[in-house]
Amino acid sequence: MDIESLLEKTLTGLNYELVDVEVVGRSGLVRILIDSDKGIGIEDCTAVSNHLSRLFEIEHFEYDRMEVSSPGLDRPLKKLVDFERFKGEQVIVQFKLAFEGQRKFRGRLIGVKENLIDMEVEDGRLVTFELHEVKKANLIPAI
Repeated sequence: MDIESLLEKTLTGLNYELVDVEVVGRSGLVRILIDSDKGIGIEDCTAVSNHLSRLFEIEHFEYDRMEVSSPGLDRPLKKLVDFERFKGEQVIVQFKLAFEGQRKFRGRLIGVKENLIDMEVEDGRLVTFELHEVKKANLIPAI
């Protein structure tokens, strides 16, 4: 079963966005990050957790523990739409392989054009990359 597709479809129907899902190996932990236009509160996490508990039972998806939470101020960026949505924001991007001599960049998202992500890094250079090259990307919280 493709848990990400199942969650994406289910959460969209509940007016939530699936930000990320992580199934942690042998520990049986399922960690789910959700968001919505209104933000996420404890009531949202509880409602989604209860709904998904029933869904997982019906779908015979085995797990020991489930954590449902908001993505937080350092929200992960996983999809192209995330990079477009947070255009102008400060981010930190870590690449799978060295990119222009380094693996980690901090800077401002410029936007997305034809599956290419543009970012202005701290020294003023423009870095252009594809999503598949990214190991991890997060917003940098404004202080």
